[in-house]
Amino acid sequence: MYTIVDIAGKQFKVEKGQEIFVNRLDGEEGSKISFNDVLLIDNDGKIDVGTPLIEGASVSAKIISHLKGDKVLVFKKKRRKGYKKTTGHRDYLTKILIENIKVEAAKPKKAVEKVAEVKAGKEAVKAKKKPAAAKKTTKVATPKAKAEGVKKTAAATTVKKAKPKAAPKDEAKKEAR
Repeated sequence: MYTIVDIAGKQFKVEKGQEIFVNRLDGEEGSKISFNDVLLIDNDGKIDVGTPLIEGASVSAKIISHLKGDKVLVFKKKRRKGYKKTTGHRDYLTKILIENIKVEAAKPKKAVEKVAEVKAGKEAVKAKKKPAAAKKTTKVATPKAKAEGVKKTAAATTVKKAKPKAAPKDEAKKEAR
């Protein structure tokens, strides 16, 4: 039996009796701690996946020690510029022992109830959305309108005037003779 649990913002696959290193946790060495953010449980092939969490499931652990991780070196260099810089850091870690995985049988929701919840959620989202703002019309003055002192909307000025068609070339040649 294993679970995937969220500990300090990271997801870990844990089993009972396993020792793992996690980011530094509050608490003294030897104290017990419980994690309620269980995302998945595999119980001998039967898999329960949370949406996003499994209700009633928790993982209890014991803090073994607080320590620092291995040194990580960061080397920066820009070639042909004479630039070299070495920096590094060591993470603060906590070693914990997984003592127990507790699973309370949560009632699975029926498919009809899930569909009803999804529809209700979508309707709530639609209700929260604001109606689209009305389009603003901008006033544009055409040269003719300026002379008359009248303003027209942008939609009225987009109408193109038809150009007169040129006479066919053959007719133009005949008229020239």
